[in-house]
Amino acid sequence: MGTAMHADFDGLESEGATRRDTGPGKEAESVRGTSRLPRLAAGVLTLLTLTACSSWRNPPPKDPDALADYKEANDPYEPLNRKMYSLNMWAYHHALRPVGKAWAWVVPKFARDAISNLSETWNEPVAFFSDVGAGKSRRAGDSFMRFAINMTAGVGGLIDVATPVGYPQEDGNPGMTLATWGVPSGPYLFLPGMGPGTVRDAAADGIISIGLAPIDYVPKGYGLLTFNWAYNIAGRLNGYADAIDQIDNVERDALDPYAFIRSAWQQQQAVKIEAFRNDNRATVPDWYN
Repeated sequence: MGTAMHADFDGLESEGATRRDTGPGKEAESVRGTSRLPRLAAGVLTLLTLTACSSWRNPPPKDPDALADYKEANDPYEPLNRKMYSLNMWAYHHALRPVGKAWAWVVPKFARDAISNLSETWNEPVAFFSDVGAGKSRRAGDSFMRFAINMTAGVGGLIDVATPVGYPQEDGNPGMTLATWGVPSGPYLFLPGMGPGTVRDAAADGIISIGLAPIDYVPKGYGLLTFNWAYNIAGRLNGYADAIDQIDNVERDALDPYAFIRSAWQQQQAVKIEAFRNDNRATVPDWYN
């Protein structure tokens, strides 16, 4: 629930709880570099469960108005999704929230910011290949430059040097690329440890991203595997700490937090994908022209 849940709850309170539906604005995905293997396992397990348990699928209603709402929600597996949401919130209240608060209390803000910068920088290759796959040359160039600048001048990604010199971080992932190819989203899913998504997002994030992330090809030796685990764990702890206020606000103010998160996330994703699809900027940064 670290990466996904933080990204998913980023900025929720701003859409009147009573937003990202978890997140459109900056799914900078808070901690987008966390380990993908647990997310892959969660995604595969849930997809298998969907196939096996038809009783957890809501059939389309007969009433025209109810059917329109059913199609808009795109949540035929709502009974199962609500169970997964409840499981995540149980883990949040009993473990993740206390751990996140302790992390925020122990680790100084500048150190938490450095970990977030590291996660974003090491995710840039995924964004780069996603941009290339979608034919977004300017975005791909910006992602490449962000990675090159922050890995060097930014001390391995700990400092975001790229943004001040004209290469701001932008959303880009395999799921968005598949959307530009016309791949249907599939039904809405709430996956354990991943948060809101769709079948397309689960497959793209859990499978394709693994093949695009250089951190997943770290060889044995030199302590790099140990660093990889430490980096992933620190990223998750950061996600827990950063998401606490947003999650608490949604739980307190929304009449149905599950439905609120689903609606907000779907709206945010639609905005992000549309902006991604329509981004046809030149291949050089503005300051160069």
